[in-house]
Amino acid sequence: MACADPEVHLSSVPLIALNMTVRKKLGLYLNPKHTVAADWMAVAEAMGFTYLEIQNYEASNNPTKRVLEDWQARNSDATVGKLLSILREVEREDIVEDLRPLIDEDVRKYYENLKKSSEPPLQVPEVDSCVPRTPERFGITVDDDPDGAPELFDAFICYCQSDFKFVHEMIRELEQTDYKLKLCVFDRDVLPGSCVWTITSELIERRCKRMVVVISDEYLDSDACDFQTKFALSLCPGARSKRLIPVIYKPMKKPFPSILRFLTVCDYTRPCTQAWFWVRLAKALSLP
Repeated sequence: MACADPEVHLSSVPLIALNMTVRKKLGLYLNPKHTVAADWMAVAEAMGFTYLEIQNYEASNNPTKRVLEDWQARNSDATVGKLLSILREVEREDIVEDLRPLIDEDVRKYYENLKKSSEPPLQVPEVDSCVPRTPERFGITVDDDPDGAPELFDAFICYCQSDFKFVHEMIRELEQTDYKLKLCVFDRDVLPGSCVWTITSELIERRCKRMVVVISDEYLDSDACDFQTKFALSLCPGARSKRLIPVIYKPMKKPFPSILRFLTVCDYTRPCTQAWFWVRLAKALSLP
């Protein structure tokens, strides 16, 4: 039986679960200015955006997309259930009814991906490379003690292979200096033979206090980096815990990822602030 109040069972699903198809269709409904039906402005106002903010969004060719991204980035209650509740609040039940099948499918895929990243496939119990022997999944990093506490890190480093030279520099500046920070670098610290998605989610959620995202043009094309970033954001809506730190170390031709634009960036490309780069990053990673 369908739930009459959709936001009840979707209130814990982050907005990040909605893919581009649903977001584009929301724009088709809300971007045009209607004389009767509520448009994106009414939705933005219900989300808590100010008059000036809404005015700024008018310059965008897809204000609905911008509003959804910004709401998602800065609000811990930006969930699928809350979005449906807002659409009903502004009397756009037509959108809820038309898009509900697509939304339900996105949510199903979201939970399916979470399950894949945290559980072994039930149909092959004899294959135990991904099976958590304990809730903490011991024995996944080089210095894990199978008989003791799991290895913990100050930060998980999200990077693509083309940026690995900078990751080496990060290791030198943050681990091999007085900062003595402990970084989790997948290619160096993770033992081979384990489920990539399972181990990644375990490290980000339970083993690392923060995550440094090395942003580059190549990062934007990496499925692994995309998963890691979205997974980390789903754990800290609005970045209230300062869990995720974007870093730029070389000029980019592509636009900075919109999903991260509300976070303070540590920028290595600016000569006037380069001398403070490692100090700022180290201090941010040293916070409790």
